[in-house]
Parts: sequence; structure tokens; C-alpha cells
Amino acid sequence: MSPRSSDKPMNRKPKKPAPGRAGGDRRAEPPAAESNGHFWLYGHHAVAAALKNPRRSCHLLLATRQGLERLGDAARRRGVEIRITDPREIGRVVPQGAVHQGVALKVAPLQPRPLERVLAVQGAESLFLMLDQITDPRNVGAILRTALALGVQAVIVQERRSGELNAACARAAAGALDIIPIVAVTNLARTIVRLKEAGYRVTGLQAQAPIPVEELPYVPRRLLVFGSEGAGMRRLVSEGCDELARIHMTPHMESLNVSVACGIALYVLKRVVARRTPPTDAALS
Repeated sequence: MSPRSSDKPMNRKPKKPAPGRAGGDRRAEPPAAESNGHFWLYGHHAVAAALKNPRRSCHLLLATRQGLERLGDAARRRGVEIRITDPREIGRVVPQGAVHQGVALKVAPLQPRPLERVLAVQGAESLFLMLDQITDPRNVGAILRTALALGVQAVIVQERRSGELNAACARAAAGALDIIPIVAVTNLARTIVRLKEAGYRVTGLQAQAPIPVEELPYVPRRLLVFGSEGAGMRRLVSEGCDELARIHMTPHMESLNVSVACGIALYVLKRVVARRTPPTDAALS
């Protein structure tokens, strides 16, 4: 975004930048959450998805006329105050340099869904992800985006020591944060036991695992587990898996970013399912 223009006379000395501001008119760091926990989402996809999500509490929409027009019917949500403004005002409530696309929405944190309620609506085929203490909100957001694109039914995280479901996460998720069910649990190892009882085969991703992902057998219900950015899966989580699998790589690279690895693994598993599923009449014609 272009720097804020000045309307002061040229013969007057500029004021010193205010503390904590870059150049006196922009925040150097992302704005902190307010005392009531509310924060700002920004960018068209994140804001539109939040407005369409009945589970998300939305309060104030700052938008340029063009940004509001692009939101269309989503902006007409009852109970949301709309303020038509300019890009500079929106720029004051989002991180410095953020591409907000002319919209910012003040929201309350999204409450995770109970595991049993999510399990109750699953069909015969179901794929879940579990994130073992992945702490970077941008990685979490990127994983949510990929998960939604590749047919994951739910993403399970730990209540503590996981990346916040904040504006950075929402921006990276491109709307997926308000669409895909997110389950927060106290103990991942116990949750693995519960999912096994529900018929899920548990597969952990590990760089040195013996089985390539593409050799995994088809199962109707699978939980795919990814470890943290540095340490990987913790011991009890790893020991709870039915098998450990790896992404085949050349010896020139030891590991991948966790969101990239997630995308590759999910795509390969999708191909495994496709090979098992008979082609439809439409595909044969």
C-alpha cells in the first residue's frame, strides 16, 4: 500500500513519529487484540467467509466502496455495522504493509467445534488432519486452505501450544478458517485412541518413516498427523499411530515446510482413493 500522503504546509516542520508507529501514521507491528478478544480480519476471501459463517460473531466492517461492492450480498449480514472509508483508515487497523483489498472486519474469535459432534456427522469415508503443536499461524492457515481444497472433513489441534486462529491464519487460509470444521482438544494422544474407536486408521508423517505415502493402502477413514515445524511429532502422538509414512525426496533436501508437506501428502492420498474408485459413466464418455 502506498505511504500516507501529507496535507501539511511545506514550510512547517513535520512532527516526530508517535511512539510505536512507523513514520508516525502506521503501526510497525500487527495491532494487538482488544481486551474483549476481538481482532481484525482483512482481505476479501477471509472477510467474505467470516460474514457468511453463522458461527462467527462479526461487529464492524470497514470497506472502501469498491471493496464493499466486491463483497456483494455477504456484506448485508444483519447486525454488522458498515463504515465506508478509504484505504488509509483500513491500513491503520491491519499489519503494516498488509494487502487488505479494501476490507477489514472486526470479529470475535471463532469457537472450535466439539469432537463428538463432528464425528456424528461423518459418512463412511472420512479424512481428518491432526496438527501436533504447529505454532505458526501462517502455516496453520496454509494447511487449512489445502485441507479444504482436497476434501478434508475436519482439522484437529491442541487447545494449547498451537498456532492462534487469528488474522494471519485467516489471511493464509483464504477463507478456509471459517469453512472447515476445527476441533480443539486437550490431549492429542487420547484423541487418537477415540478416533481409532470410531474406525479411523492413524497415519503419522515423518521424514525417516519406512513407508512412502503413495504406498499407503486405501482405508475409508483416515487420520493424518503432522508434527511441529521443528521437533516433529511428540513421542506419545507418534506411538499412537498405526503407521508412519514419508514423502519421497531426493537426498539434497532433508525436510519440507509443514504446509507444503501436508499439501503433497493429501494430494497423494487423493490419488490413492481415485485409483480405488471406479470411473463414472460421465468420465468414460
